[in-house]
Amino acid sequence: MSSKILFVFTSANKTLTGTQTGWYLPEAAHPYYILAPHFTIDFAAPAGPNPPLDQGSVEAFKEDKDSVKFLNDDAVKSKLASAKKLTEVNVSDYVAVFYPGGHGPVLDLPEDPVNVKLVSDFYQAGKIVSAVCHGPAALVGGVDASGKSIFAGKSFTGFSNTEEEIVGKVKDIPFLLEDRIGSLGGKYDKTEPWQPKVIVDGTLITGQNPASSVPIGEALLKALKK
Repeated sequence: MSSKILFVFTSANKTLTGTQTGWYLPEAAHPYYILAPHFTIDFAAPAGPNPPLDQGSVEAFKEDKDSVKFLNDDAVKSKLASAKKLTEVNVSDYVAVFYPGGHGPVLDLPEDPVNVKLVSDFYQAGKIVSAVCHGPAALVGGVDASGKSIFAGKSFTGFSNTEEEIVGKVKDIPFLLEDRIGSLGGKYDKTEPWQPKVIVDGTLITGQNPASSVPIGEALLKALKK
């Protein structure tokens, strides 16, 4: 059995209003440091190397030990610089796929046909499909073997409409994650804004917000150790 996990980052660096965006620092850093001692982690993004980092997340988490460490970690820098294009990914090499959030993933990954196929292939192979915060937006095109949404009848969480309104970013993205996945038959659940929440439903593992980035790493590790 492979002992590799794929982290998929966004390649989008601007929101619909032109604001700088990308992937959200702690949502990659925390799961990475929980999983890296046990698994090899590869990075990928639609456009390959150097996926854009949300600069706001660097500022917001400059006191966060793992986030600072991630930015300065030579192994991580090398993985980011040599991130694969999604077209170069072979699903059979991995036991799980994980999508960090940030507004970026809502902009490029849902409509990307290569990503849609990747999500569907991971899910249909019975592998873990996981995402945190806005990351679940990247999974909306994923289908099971019968062509049904991977969210149909499944419990999930992700960045809430309330949280989106609080940060004033509703106009920055093409859809609200809570609404879109609900429309696919997913059963949305959330906690108070900015509090941790992780839902494990079979091989689908989702987290609500930046505060969920440690617990989703732990949930992934637990599921993969089974």
